[in-house]
Amino acid sequence: METSDLTGDELLQVLSTLASPHRMRVLAALVEGRAYVSQLARHLGISRALLQVHLRKLEKAGLVTAQLELSDEGKALKFYEAAPFVLHLTPGSIATAAATLTDPAADHGAAPKGSE
Repeated sequence: METSDLTGDELLQVLSTLASPHRMRVLAALVEGRAYVSQLARHLGISRALLQVHLRKLEKAGLVTAQLELSDEGKALKFYEAAPFVLHLTPGSIATAAATLTDPAADHGAAPKGSE
């Protein structure tokens, strides 16, 4: 994914997803390599439930990918990894994306300040 490939709505989704320190930490941990939820939760020191909320948002924004695999013991494990992306923001790229917004007045799901 590259900035030039994103619509205004998609760019807003990516930027609002990255605006969370928790999600930035999750993404940073996945740069080290793919991991399943329990591994990642232990590594980050957060609950699996909270981690899954953040992983779903990262996956929806296209910043991580997931793959379900079976362990040797037959247990299903969902592995996550960072998706390749490049965000190069310039006033021009923002203007181009802004021209494609479906509702320029909409907040597009950005969380209220202090809620993350």
